[in-house]
Amino acid sequence: MIMTYWTLNLDKVNLTEEQFYQVCQNNREIKLERTASGQLIIMSPVGGESGNREAELIIELGIWNRQTGLGYTFSSSTIFKLPNGGVREASP
Repeated sequence: MIMTYWTLNLDKVNLTEEQFYQVCQNNREIKLERTASGQLIIMSPVGGESGNREAELIIELGIWNRQTGLGYTFSSSTIFKLPNGGVREASP
């Protein structure tokens, strides 16, 4: 399944981190990301087949990580703040 997304160009609006956080909190049913240039990206949810493959991969990665102790395992819905200022989700 191909992920669908929409980009909102907010050239005239520069959301602060707190404002972006509030937009996300006020719209929990929508998966939002923010690019380094300030564009908001609305992500579509995954379907059942893709969600199942993702879950299986997370299980395997989690087991491997527990055995090796080399780092951390996150779900694909985890938001990361990037050094360039973008705020992105881990999903593919």
